[in-house]
Amino acid sequence: MPSASRPLDLTLDLIRAAHAGPVADDPAALTVMTDEELRPGLEEIVAGREGAALWVFAYGSLMWRPEFPVAERRLGTVRGFHRRFCLLQRRFRGTPERSGFVLALDRGGLCRGVAFRLPDAEIREALMPLWRREMRGRGYVARWLPVETDEGTVSALTFLANRANDRYAGRLPDEEIADRIALACGHAGPSAEYLYRTVEACEALGIRDRHLWRLQALVAARLRALT
Repeated sequence: MPSASRPLDLTLDLIRAAHAGPVADDPAALTVMTDEELRPGLEEIVAGREGAALWVFAYGSLMWRPEFPVAERRLGTVRGFHRRFCLLQRRFRGTPERSGFVLALDRGGLCRGVAFRLPDAEIREALMPLWRREMRGRGYVARWLPVETDEGTVSALTFLANRANDRYAGRLPDEEIADRIALACGHAGPSAEYLYRTVEACEALGIRDRHLWRLQALVAARLRALT
């Protein structure tokens, strides 16, 4: 069972006080792929998997906003990759002038998250909305990875950092990441809100992530200094 969550230093009130005004969208800040451009990659990743159970591994925003139907969910662990704020966000939750960060899985360590099983459906139809959401910004590469759960290991679609893309920032110090997250806001909202929602989801599930926990405290301190 998930353990009791701890109170966060970072709060929605603090985030809203620091980012009170709306930010206009700037499509030029990040050109996204069309469905036609996305389909070949989707075809490649689903090749030969027709009829198999369809699992997706969530470690960031998919934990608290999956936006796809869920037939089953399990806590799970991916080995060989860890959760990290390493993808620059110049649109949606940031701007070119004040870019934020979103999470990706990067090499090394392990990651606790949630494995979601989608209901039985045609695999391309089921995955296209998720594929569009995660892959259109070219920040991720997709892989089928084993996810260890208490009910057994499942093969789940997992989104890793695309190290070849210019959005990949590598392993920056937490203090520098916190500086960017505290200041960044795009038309989809503040970067700090993305951090808050993810830490909140992890805490509710009993997932202890030192990187996220330290970042929320650092960002909270920076936001308090702004307000």
